[in-house]
Amino acid sequence: MKRKGFTVIELVVVIVLLGVGTWLFFSEKERVDAVQRDAARKIAINAMYYNLEEVYYEKNKFYPASIDSKTLRAMDASLFSDPYGTKLGESESDYRYIGKDCGTEGQCKAYELRSTMEREGDFVKTNRNK
Repeated sequence: MKRKGFTVIELVVVIVLLGVGTWLFFSEKERVDAVQRDAARKIAINAMYYNLEEVYYEKNKFYPASIDSKTLRAMDASLFSDPYGTKLGESESDYRYIGKDCGTEGQCKAYELRSTMEREGDFVKTNRNK
């Protein structure tokens, strides 16, 4: 006499395989999302760096004490927010700008741009003009 359907062992094996597959999918998805957020951070820091060096410094011959979308007008304003939407300068932001050797009028001789990354060490850019 033949029975129709699956045995309990077959069902358990299928459920375990589905569970493992789901776990692998979501863990890999989280890794890929973190890599994409890190890439977005690098793009933003590189855009700030380019605008500081090629636009702002060339025009003013100094660096600003702080930066925002009004200081670096040639840059897309959305790049001042990290992948979670926190703006540069806010305490929880992944981005930091530090003006160095600044005079009383906010004219700095150097700076450091830094982004906290998820999958690697901090991404740092410093001024190239001395």
